[in-house]
Amino acid sequence: MKQAGYRLVTDLPDGLRPWRDRPVKWANVSPSTGPYRLDAAGVYRYFPGGGSVGHDHPVGQAQFGLGCVASHRTEPDPARKALFLTRARAQADRLIARRKEARGAWWFPYGFDFTHQVHSGVDYRAPWYSGMAQGEVLSLFVQLAQLDTLGAADRDRYRQAADRTFPSLQVLDDGVPWAVNVDNAGYAWIQEYPGAQPDAGDYTYNGMIFAMFGLYDYHVATGSGPAADLYDACATTIARYFPLLRNKRWYSYYCQTHRIPAPTYHQHHIHLFQQLHRQTGSPDFAEHVDRLVDDFPAPGVRGTIAFRAGTHTLLRFDTAPGGAWTSGGDDVQLKRRTVMFSRDTRAPAAMRRRIRGRGVHYLIGAGSYAGWWVGEFWPKSYLLGELLPTPYRPTRALTFPGGDVPVETYRITADGTVAATETVASSEPVQVQADRRSVVNGRAMFRIAAGGRTGHWVPAASVTSDTRPAVG
Repeated sequence: MKQAGYRLVTDLPDGLRPWRDRPVKWANVSPSTGPYRLDAAGVYRYFPGGGSVGHDHPVGQAQFGLGCVASHRTEPDPARKALFLTRARAQADRLIARRKEARGAWWFPYGFDFTHQVHSGVDYRAPWYSGMAQGEVLSLFVQLAQLDTLGAADRDRYRQAADRTFPSLQVLDDGVPWAVNVDNAGYAWIQEYPGAQPDAGDYTYNGMIFAMFGLYDYHVATGSGPAADLYDACATTIARYFPLLRNKRWYSYYCQTHRIPAPTYHQHHIHLFQQLHRQTGSPDFAEHVDRLVDDFPAPGVRGTIAFRAGTHTLLRFDTAPGGAWTSGGDDVQLKRRTVMFSRDTRAPAAMRRRIRGRGVHYLIGAGSYAGWWVGEFWPKSYLLGELLPTPYRPTRALTFPGGDVPVETYRITADGTVAATETVASSEPVQVQADRRSVVNGRAMFRIAAGGRTGHWVPAASVTSDTRPAVG
């Protein structure tokens, strides 16, 4: 399997490690209604249609358990802290009790039949297995084994469970069950939905990355070289196939096999690629985050639109009542009007999002033009201040062009006021570090992290960032 040489950053602060960003809230520690709820033993089960028959769901149990571990780590109240740990252990213990041993590894079966309603070919009869589940359960065992609130015997038991689970991600598709295959081009895939035949599967992006977090956790805990090598191979695959995950100027695709845009997964992809950047330190994945944010930025942004005096085009689109995209309306243009402002003015924005087949627009939230959209066009119309920050860890290198080409940098206050402007113009290229990328006053900008212009913003279009092409 191909490897590009991605190396794991093992000294991440605790808050940046896998699953710390998905804690279970106290209000959700004992779910009792709906399709996913606890049984009498405190085990997270799947009840189809909210009925009375519950089934084991390894991904659901692992994610609920990991969320409870995350909350246990930070919860100050002793009683709550203890219950979070009880819930996490109930999931792990259930998974251990129901394990199937095959091909020298532990496997965690789904206890119900499943047919994907959108993706053809994903059709299973219980028991069935998932590479996503294997990786996430591995994370759960590792993270429990690391808790000093458990006794040595319990920590050792979970560590042994992790050691028995990891080999399931080493066997390939030359037998059953399996979770990993190498495609015809030599790239490794951890399959969320393995196919019935070798080299068959859904090639789902998010499921593979979540499984990779298990490899990260296991390597950090044990120093496992095989775990680091498989992570490298999987990261190489993700980098190679990013152009196929990406759907330019719209929602990214859910999987390689069906290439169906996934509105509910696009923001997940952004967060997952942020974690790949932190875990590897590679600018490749930071660049991928930037592209995904630009393609379809998170739509929950509000603020104040600054209009420059002059003529502006306002539009109405076929959307949901609050402005969200719908498959039925598909952002079809319904109306158009031209307005003239004799002086600079402002208006509230109820939403900022990309319109299908167009650029980013703002939905005017109040006043004479409420319900109309205006395009984001700096300096003519833009949302004031910093939006959609993407922090970089590690920092990224930016290169100013040299050749005496002038590049303006800005110090900008929280309300979007430009407090200072400086021009950089040098005969040779100049390199600086950036710790953040955001949309600032309607333009994508990097924040300079060191040197005499620390804290200044520079337009992304004016500099070159430190990425390299995806591996071929």
